[in-house]
Amino acid sequence: MSFRTPKGTDDIMPPESRLWRSVLRAWDILAERYGYAYVATPIFESTDLFARGMGETTEVVEKQMYNFLDKGGRRLTLRPEITAGVVRAYIQAGRWGEFKGAYSGPCFRYERPQEGRRRQFWQLGVEYLGTPDVEADLEVIELGYRYLLDCGLGDVVVHVNSIGDPPDRLAYHSVLSAWLEDRADQLSRDARRRIRTNPLRVLDSKADREVVAGAPVPVDHLGEAAAAHHDDLIEGLQERGIAYDEDPRLVRGLDYYNRTVFEYIPPSYRAAQNAVGGGGRYDGLSRLLGGPDVPGVGLALGLDRILSAVGSRPPARALDVFLVVADQDRRSLAQAFARRLRSAGVRCDLVAGRRSVKAQFRAANRRDAAAAVVIGSEWDAGLVTVKDLSSGDERTMPAGEVVPWVKGVPVGGGR
Repeated sequence: MSFRTPKGTDDIMPPESRLWRSVLRAWDILAERYGYAYVATPIFESTDLFARGMGETTEVVEKQMYNFLDKGGRRLTLRPEITAGVVRAYIQAGRWGEFKGAYSGPCFRYERPQEGRRRQFWQLGVEYLGTPDVEADLEVIELGYRYLLDCGLGDVVVHVNSIGDPPDRLAYHSVLSAWLEDRADQLSRDARRRIRTNPLRVLDSKADREVVAGAPVPVDHLGEAAAAHHDDLIEGLQERGIAYDEDPRLVRGLDYYNRTVFEYIPPSYRAAQNAVGGGGRYDGLSRLLGGPDVPGVGLALGLDRILSAVGSRPPARALDVFLVVADQDRRSLAQAFARRLRSAGVRCDLVAGRRSVKAQFRAANRRDAAAAVVIGSEWDAGLVTVKDLSSGDERTMPAGEVVPWVKGVPVGGGR
């Protein structure tokens, strides 16, 4: 009997996994540079956490969650997103001031698998809690935008909209519901069902795109405060040099949003779901989850979609150097040298046990090393032979110069 990955999931193996690790490291570094501390929350949480936070009538809650009962009869769910878990952790920890958290990890949704839509997918994100100021919205949007540029998505555009404050939305819902009712016979069954329960979701329905093209839009029904917030957001995007497009029908798919909503869209990415991430402001989420009134704004990016949008590119070499032991009596010296190189930050490996030189070079190529460092009789003079495994060029250098050579620091003494 043989086993395969479950439908809609993927194994991430070398060499692809090296690209994953590099973009995950880049995310951690950039988020930390913006002042976001690392947060880790459980992969499964109470089903009610997501139902209450995301909205009972959202498509994710109705159709896509992986729900189960544990052995104690508790209703649990594999997380379909991470924001609700971070806000729950913030409340549980009793943090009532400003808080900036960053995370990455797998999420789960039961969807029809295709490019950009997997049943297990990897999400990166940040949450900025504790301030209603538009500067928080701008910082979060800028962080995601700069990261996507760093990943190679030079054509990414931020689509932005405002869906207003709760009173604005309530008034807008009445206007939109009446407009949709007049055209109910032209809408899909799902859209007709949502007219009274969640009309904003109809704007987000791809099946009803042509019908709702002329529908009233949220940004035309904003209260004074929400309108001013949106104007300041647009001005801030311009000041920061962020490529943006005002998208009056953008509403996102979760109920906890208010005011700012946004998505990152690379025009060259042609998947069925072409946004590589998005987010928005969610000032009422903490209260929905049993906490105090704490404003918040955040973003989530889909790592799978980002890499798909970037396209194939040669991953970095797996190793900087591979040690080839030409004289087996020097194996212990080679192992000690490997420890020195690794301590200095050099990615280094060697085979276990005694192998021929030819077999060791084959291993160096299989493990995708950039260079082989041969340890032989010249070691007694403090020298090693270095071979570039791409070009075949060889040189002899002092063993002490291998580290700066790998790191690109000019050295002397080679010949």
